[in-house]
Parts: sequence; C-alpha cells; structure tokens
Amino acid sequence: MIGGLLRLLAFQGIGEVLARFVVPVVPGPVLGLVALLAWLRLRGGAGEALDAVAGAFSRHLGLLFVPAAVGVVMFVPQLRDHLPGLAAALLASVVATIAVSAWLLRALSPPEAPEPADPPARPPEPGR
Repeated sequence: MIGGLLRLLAFQGIGEVLARFVVPVVPGPVLGLVALLAWLRLRGGAGEALDAVAGAFSRHLGLLFVPAAVGVVMFVPQLRDHLPGLAAALLASVVATIAVSAWLLRALSPPEAPEPADPPARPPEPGR
C-alpha cells in the first residue's frame, strides 16, 4: 500500500511541476491525474499496490467531504448575507452549462439527412 501511495504522490508532484513550468493554467493535480492515466494505459493496468490504495480511498471517500461541510456550516452568516448573489450565480451557471452543452451537441453531431421529397405528381396521360 505504501508503494501505491508513493506512486500517487509522485504523479501529483509531476503534475505540480508541469503546472508550474509548462501549463500554468491547469491545476497540478489534474495534470498529475492525466499523467497517471497515460502511465496506466501504457502499463496496461493499475497493479496490486495502486489498486489497494484506490480501494481504501473509495471506502473512505465520505471523509473528504467533512472539511467542505465544516466550511459551509462555519460561514452560514456570510452565505445568508450573499444569498441573492449566490442564487443568481448558481442559476446563471446552470443555464450557461445547459446552453453550451446543447450548442456542443449540435455542433459535434453529424448532419441530419434531408427528408426525401414527395415524388412529383405525374401529369395525366393524354386521351384519358
């Protein structure tokens, strides 16, 4: 398990270095996860040590939400003071997300085939 933790920390460190010197607009942990994903694809799997760490993190994932919940409870008065602005920002972000998703769906979908036109009506035959 220690080997898996060291591997995760190494990739986070790689991500931090990349974020610092190569791609400063992307957070280091995100770059580290991308590097880890590439390494796992090349390797063909996670391996036993990394799998054990991932299982332990998954079992205790709820603990990662405790600091966020404490922060929300601690700042309830400030949140209450800024509730209209927070609600407006949340609503605007939801609407923008839906609009951008719809636009991307349209832009990236293959074009639809045109409906076949009705065949032209045949002129009446002479003599009938």
